[in-house]
Amino acid sequence: MNVDAADLVAKMVSTHATVATAESLTGGQLASIFTAVPGSSECFLGGVVAYETRVKVSVLGVDAAVVEEHGVVSAECAAQMATRVRTLFGATYGLATTGVAGPTSQEGHPPGHVWVACAGPEGVTTALLELAGDRAAVQARSCRGALTMLGGLIHREDPVLG
Repeated sequence: MNVDAADLVAKMVSTHATVATAESLTGGQLASIFTAVPGSSECFLGGVVAYETRVKVSVLGVDAAVVEEHGVVSAECAAQMATRVRTLFGATYGLATTGVAGPTSQEGHPPGHVWVACAGPEGVTTALLELAGDRAAVQARSCRGALTMLGGLIHREDPVLG
């Protein structure tokens, strides 16, 4: 499923859904994709760029025990980032990215090892993306992966679409 940001914003506006982002390796690019779409102010509430671990813990409220046990490049961290940003902004959906953009590894994970997560009314979904390319490509593909996840969840949770 290839999700167009404008179509996603239109769908969210039509269903009165809102979204907030928690970004690490994408550094605000996911929020930028939303805000580039005219009318996105009706569904995009805001975001947190939690690039450093302590910001994930102190601002987003990711449990320090999760970071200690699983690291920040993990499904568990991504899930908490998405859940916490959803709560922080009072959004229908919380969308998170965390991983390694490169060029070096982090926590033993190679560049391109990325977790995306979406917290919504039906719970939290996470996905591991194994992405190739340079830093910019990994960041762009991480954003695309997060948008695709959100689009899939919105369509699945839409009672008209099933």
